[in-house]
Amino acid sequence: MKPARSHARQSVRASLKPRELLRDAPDYADIWQARVITLFPELFPGVLGASLTGRALKDGIWQLHTHDLRAHGIGKHRNVDDTPAGGGAGMVMRADVVGPAIEEAQGQARGRWPILYMSPRGRPFDQAMASDLAACAGVTMLCGRFEGVDERVLEHYGVTEVSLGDFVMTGGELAAQAMIDATVRLLPGVLGNADSAVEESHSGGLLEHPQYTRPATWQGRDIPPVLMSGNHAEIAKWRRAQSEALTEARRPDLWARRTKT
Repeated sequence: MKPARSHARQSVRASLKPRELLRDAPDYADIWQARVITLFPELFPGVLGASLTGRALKDGIWQLHTHDLRAHGIGKHRNVDDTPAGGGAGMVMRADVVGPAIEEAQGQARGRWPILYMSPRGRPFDQAMASDLAACAGVTMLCGRFEGVDERVLEHYGVTEVSLGDFVMTGGELAAQAMIDATVRLLPGVLGNADSAVEESHSGGLLEHPQYTRPATWQGRDIPPVLMSGNHAEIAKWRRAQSEALTEARRPDLWARRTKT
């Protein structure tokens, strides 16, 4: 259950900048936050403003803040990138631009608050990482563009590189939204039924069992009789067997990991 707003501890900080337009509520110190460093703050909240995550954002269960990289750009044109040292194609985001943006975002951090960089060379994002992030006080996400970010920034701030999969995207914004979505839905009070997060794919190392609803017969296909039996023990046994069979067939990597452990 969400704590009463009157019991929250409001965080008071001096600032020369106006409060972000992404939030209507004050900045409460005990609410999970996502801080996104990006060249395109207008892309947020994006899909995060819809459905369950959007309702939770509006209700103050979590907060979203963006930090515009362009505001830290160099010179009259607010340059954020330069040519790669040693030559090569493309441009690299400058350390003296990204660094101050991280400092700005982390100036609001407290407790356990990791910094993630959306990167195709990063560790794969999974349900376990989403659960771990949900247990943090918040997270800062750096969305790269061009050929990437100066390596010295990642080393200096102990940034963790994270990937959605073995493919390359134009920027990190979509990946950041996907990771935030997967995390926010695990926060207390976001899902209407807490058991939903326990029974779905990957929560126990298995893919989720098939789901059915009315009508009982559709296009000549019936709902499996066991689901209509009312025998909850048999239903649980059937669902478990289906999850195991699906995982072994579709994700042999997950199945091998599970049988090994």
